[in-house]
Amino acid sequence: MREVAFIKQNKEKWLGIEQVIAGKVKKNPDDLSSLYINLVNDLSFAQTYYPKSKTTVYLNNLSSLIFQRIYKTKRTEQNRLFEFFKTEVPLLVHHYRRYLFYAFGFFILFALIGFISAYYDKEFVRIILGDEYVNKTIENIEKGNAVGVYQQGSNWGSAIAIIFNNLKVGAVLFIYGVFGGVGTLYALLQNSIMLGAFQYFFHEHGALKESASGIWLHGVFEIFSMVVEAMAGLILGASILFPKTYSRFNSFKLGFKDAFKIFLSTVPFTIVAGIIEGYVTRYALVMPGIINGILIFGTLSLIGYYYFIYPYLVAKKSKIHDAILSETGLRPIH
Repeated sequence: MREVAFIKQNKEKWLGIEQVIAGKVKKNPDDLSSLYINLVNDLSFAQTYYPKSKTTVYLNNLSSLIFQRIYKTKRTEQNRLFEFFKTEVPLLVHHYRRYLFYAFGFFILFALIGFISAYYDKEFVRIILGDEYVNKTIENIEKGNAVGVYQQGSNWGSAIAIIFNNLKVGAVLFIYGVFGGVGTLYALLQNSIMLGAFQYFFHEHGALKESASGIWLHGVFEIFSMVVEAMAGLILGASILFPKTYSRFNSFKLGFKDAFKIFLSTVPFTIVAGIIEGYVTRYALVMPGIINGILIFGTLSLIGYYYFIYPYLVAKKSKIHDAILSETGLRPIH
């Protein structure tokens, strides 16, 4: 079919959808879903036969807007914040899940670089962490208190300082994505190398087990959140480098919105990590090992479930989300 005929055949329907999006015509959720699926079919046809046409761009944007309208209607009677964490973030994480795998892959690679570098160069840890910090930690290890560095200052003072510092690190990982994702990878490189070198340092001094029992009490939430924040930065970078059928600016706006929501989802975990580090980690070596293990594996299970398993379960229940993934590959707007 010629493009002119295609437009003429569907023009009235598309104009009607514009009226629905503008709120001039009211539709129930089921009717909205039908309109959306119908529009997705038109978009698929346009992408196949008129891939570089303005019609395709128009339908792409129209599909995103009707998708947004559907979810606004769906959430009218629901608690917005609860729905954000219960549905919106999991759907976004599932849609962009490959970036989570990329972020974890880079994190593991960079941490290994730090670990191996510390193994071959005994001065590497001092270069990364500084002489004062290393000397103080060695002194604590010799006293049998590998987590002594976490016992300095008051509980609340330490927690507040740690929370703000970790939020700053997370913001950097996200915002640096504007440099095509390279800035995010650089920030992730710095933090991951530091972690890898730090772990080898304790291994070298025979205190890896003791340090791990303290570090990973708060470290599970802190490090996992850091990786998810890197994921958000990579999404932001990809939205600039690979705009698909959007203009680069519109792609950036949509990418920023989605990535920012994923970044926001890490804030509660970052805050809890800071509270644990300020109030609990200092007692790691005196608490029963079973309690220590429950806390570490409990936090790992919780955050791992939320970002790896739960998004899949939510997406599986969402027919609209499935339609996006299977038929168009659209980036949803929430």
